[in-house]
Amino acid sequence: MNKALKEISDQLKKVEVVTYVLDARIPLSSLNPKLSQISENKPTLFVLNKIDMADQNKVKAFLPNFKGKNCDYLLFNSTLIGKSEVLLSKIKALASEKIQKYKAKGIKATIRTMVVGIPNCGKSTLVNNLCKKAKTITGNKAGVTKRGQWLSVGDCIEVFDTPGTLYPNIENQDVAKKLAFVGSVRDEILDFVELSEQLISLLLELYPNEFEKRYNGAKSLGEIAAQRKFVTVGGEIDLERTAKSVIDDFRKGRIGKLTLD
Repeated sequence: MNKALKEISDQLKKVEVVTYVLDARIPLSSLNPKLSQISENKPTLFVLNKIDMADQNKVKAFLPNFKGKNCDYLLFNSTLIGKSEVLLSKIKALASEKIQKYKAKGIKATIRTMVVGIPNCGKSTLVNNLCKKAKTITGNKAGVTKRGQWLSVGDCIEVFDTPGTLYPNIENQDVAKKLAFVGSVRDEILDFVELSEQLISLLLELYPNEFEKRYNGAKSLGEIAAQRKFVTVGGEIDLERTAKSVIDDFRKGRIGKLTLD
């Protein structure tokens, strides 16, 4: 992560606008303080991505945090093709000073933007949407983009796609759990049973109706396992399989449109 942050810091000198991709299910928890610190003097477009999976009423309450003299926001679903024009329009608006300066000289300015965000927030899918073709590798897990790359979008727009960057040290455990819930932490290092139990507890607090509807009134990992008949070869309740299915249900939006912040 420190290596990625250094690369971002080096390339930042070349860009006019930072496109900061957030996960609308955890809009505040997906803000990396180190990224925010590095890019604080640059015009910034906050893209609240995966809005189709989020609680839009709750997200609206956070929007004033992302609107100001030098920043703007966009509610977005990067998986929808053909939605790049509104994104480009916002980027150009934030770079209007340079555009007008070059226009006065009779030159069309090239605008460079850097796409940053936590792992698995949809950065590369967004970049492919901008490019109108698959130019970056995507995947529904953390750490797919390994290094940054410059790409031409057309109409004098260039984009720098960066690796997902988590905090070098996540001290806030509530934030750490939410990052794990959405898949921004590598699954290989997670205890799925413990993680799913924590997710179940949070969802029963925030969205009890949606949770109970999805699981027919079940309120624990054991009850869900029994209901789904998830058992091991020896006939024991398979908590590991059940835990992974609950996490997958959340990540795929099967429980409902949810925002955890």
